[in-house]
Amino acid sequence: MKTYKLCLVLVVLELLTSCVQKSYKRTVVFTVAVSGMKDIKTVGIRGNDKPLNWDSDFEMTPIKKDSLYRAVITGETGYLFTEVKFTVNGDFELKNKDNRKVVFQSKDTTYYNGTFNRLP
Repeated sequence: MKTYKLCLVLVVLELLTSCVQKSYKRTVVFTVAVSGMKDIKTVGIRGNDKPLNWDSDFEMTPIKKDSLYRAVITGETGYLFTEVKFTVNGDFELKNKDNRKVVFQSKDTTYYNGTFNRLP
């Protein structure tokens, strides 16, 4: 009887651990063009997967002030894509529209270039 219970526990543990989805380290280099906008204080990005979230901006670095900004984000995920939106001065782009969908490349790094408030 003890052997039966032990075998049953081992089978249950195997089933529970084999259902875990494998995760991968993903790096995405985001650039966003914001030219033509006035009074830019901050440009950021928000999204689904850590280190991003929908409550606060991940600040982007100016490549060309008031024109082009960049952020390099690395995280672990088991998903093949993520969703994001850019912000200027904490204000979301694409209000009442779908999020940007960023499909991860099979290579180490994915590059995503966007224009604020315009989908490709």
